[in-house]
Amino acid sequence: MTEASARFHRSVAEALADPHLRQALDRTTGRLAGGLAKAFATIPDAGALRDTARRIRAHTIAHLDQHLDQFERAATARGCHVHWAPTAADATRLVVDIARARGVSLAVKSKSMVTEEIELNAALGAAGVRVVESDLGEFVVQLADDRPSHIIAPIVHMSRDDVARLFEDKLGARPDEVADIPAITAFARRTLRQEFLQAGMGISGVNLAVADTGSLCLVTNEGNGRLTTTLPRVHVAVMGLERIVPTAADLGVVLQLLARSATGQALSVYTNIITGPRRPATSDGPGEPDGPDELHIVVVDNGRSRLLGGELAEILYCVRCGACLNICPVYHHIGGHAYGGVYPGPVGSVVSPGLMGLDEWSELPHASSLCGACRDVCPVRIDLPRLLLNLRAQTVAARMGPAWLRIAMPLYAAIATRPVLYRWLGSLAARLSRMMGHDGWLDRLPGPLSAWTTERDFPVPAPRSFVQEHHAHAPRAGGCE
Repeated sequence: MTEASARFHRSVAEALADPHLRQALDRTTGRLAGGLAKAFATIPDAGALRDTARRIRAHTIAHLDQHLDQFERAATARGCHVHWAPTAADATRLVVDIARARGVSLAVKSKSMVTEEIELNAALGAAGVRVVESDLGEFVVQLADDRPSHIIAPIVHMSRDDVARLFEDKLGARPDEVADIPAITAFARRTLRQEFLQAGMGISGVNLAVADTGSLCLVTNEGNGRLTTTLPRVHVAVMGLERIVPTAADLGVVLQLLARSATGQALSVYTNIITGPRRPATSDGPGEPDGPDELHIVVVDNGRSRLLGGELAEILYCVRCGACLNICPVYHHIGGHAYGGVYPGPVGSVVSPGLMGLDEWSELPHASSLCGACRDVCPVRIDLPRLLLNLRAQTVAARMGPAWLRIAMPLYAAIATRPVLYRWLGSLAARLSRMMGHDGWLDRLPGPLSAWTTERDFPVPAPRSFVQEHHAHAPRAGGCE
């Protein structure tokens, strides 16, 4: 077992042994998943809308070079500076250079997964720029020296009491200032207000960019996003190169699905569309009083272009709503940290190995029951089970799987293709299982199979196989061997 595999299994074991985590996950993901179902019920033909959104994403990714070129031209014409970053190191260097050239010592940042991916905060900190996360969940994560465990809800693994204790320990909050959620939110707001006023740079992600107008769309449920992108004199937006739609009409389609899938809302509280920096006063008009003097857009590749045209290209359709996490039985049990990367859950099990290779992430495609629930709730109908199977096949071809599995699968294939041997061994295994079981269940399986019974019981096989039952009840229908 590689060190990466061992680390993954240790993380999973720790998560499974944490009842506090399980309670927190059940509470939040259950609420989010329930909200999704209710929100989609308000759309007359949600299926058709999802089909349209899928077509938009498929078309965009298939013609990504054209749409990115159009976006750069449109954004530049509106006063933006567009930068291209082939790697994470290129992206962080660009942002650091912008901060240094403008003498920035403090940056406020709104929630962004791609900046987590490229480790932007660490790079800016090493350059002497203090970065303050302004999203409440991200602010808590930063304060705790932790990392997000969910795409939409960064502190899904924490309780209100956890946050209250953290604010008391780190910020000196009094008990009455963190007595309940409104008090905690008010305290964080007071703490962050001065940071917004003093910051020389605001950093944001980009939910979607519109190719034909050069606009950026940011979707949030907190006002920090607008403060981050308007108060500092410099706004830097960091976006993955796939985060684009061709037109504003296409944006409207995706937005109808994004908030419903993420939080169960028809529309997020703040849906911001930014087209260029603040317009200065001219002879034609007074200009705009609010907004940044400069808007820089850093378009990040970091492995995305390698997926184009390949068997994993469909993962680039993802709109990062987090619905697949909320419905996934594996995520429900182990949470986000066990996945080891920025992107947890079913989407992370494809994105992490897809962008960064299988060497460090070969276990993630196996962290799925392949039940298909993630595909069913995905607003753009990404076939995540198919992508996970593709990655599993790659691990087998590269001989990355555990030794016992590499031996067991060919052995199973040899037995399964010999009906007489298969029936005899199946019957023997069923009899032995019934002898070892209790009340129809096995609480301990041998060898590697014990990974199943560590956390749950295994049902004892039925006394008769399906084929035997079929012959008994429909003898004239012929065999089905």
